[in-house]
Amino acid sequence: MSRARRGPHRGLRVTGLPFPRVDTRTLSNDGDEFHFCTTCAFSQACMSEGMDKRALKDLHVLVEHIGPFHTGEHIFREGDPFEAIAAVRAGTVKTYVVDRDGREHVLGFHLPGEVIGLNAIDGDHYPCNAIALDTVMLCRFSFPKIAVLATRLPGVQRQLFRLLSRDIGRAALLAGDWSADQRMAAFLIGLSRRLSERGFSANRFQLTMARTDIANYLRLAPETVSRVLRRFDDDGLLRIERRDVELLDLDVLMALAAPVLRE
Repeated sequence: MSRARRGPHRGLRVTGLPFPRVDTRTLSNDGDEFHFCTTCAFSQACMSEGMDKRALKDLHVLVEHIGPFHTGEHIFREGDPFEAIAAVRAGTVKTYVVDRDGREHVLGFHLPGEVIGLNAIDGDHYPCNAIALDTVMLCRFSFPKIAVLATRLPGVQRQLFRLLSRDIGRAALLAGDWSADQRMAAFLIGLSRRLSERGFSANRFQLTMARTDIANYLRLAPETVSRVLRRFDDDGLLRIERRDVELLDLDVLMALAAPVLRE
């Protein structure tokens, strides 16, 4: 929806943190002044409104391309003032909270085309932390501005509600009394579907998150995650080498995941 801003590499102040601007050479470009990002979380809404490149001219000022954030860098921290939501343009973002005893609890992993910061809409501050798991690029949307835009464009408003609903659904996905095999299968099928929706391979992808983070998210022990993945590999359901995964038997994995995904 927007091109990156040109000019010197300056910090962009968001929620009290410096967000470096990215050099425009690192961004995709179709040669048009108002390049349309196909992975953007709001692309479907914009297209449903029948917007062409000219119509997007009025909207590009709402979006700021920010990054890169490198592995381990925080995008926002719990308690930071809420001013914006951001769509992941590249990379993977982990959201998490830390309890009173200092234990980390992983809330989710956000892939290209997905939005972080939605759970802050009801309050004035971010209720969790967001950290880059690899090199991350973002499209930042000022929430006050996009809220005004949503009143003009019903498609954008519907997409906001859809994203909120999806975020809540994922948070509750693993609350049931599921086996380790079912949890892992649901996690892998969920990743496959989410990547496929954005035009990436549904069968071959990288686990950009550490096994310990996956275990934390699935409420399993790290050794259980490793054991299940190894058994899935031995049984021919997938092939895994370090972080590279290839799903080989989607039917069996989907059958395992089905009870979890239906909840």
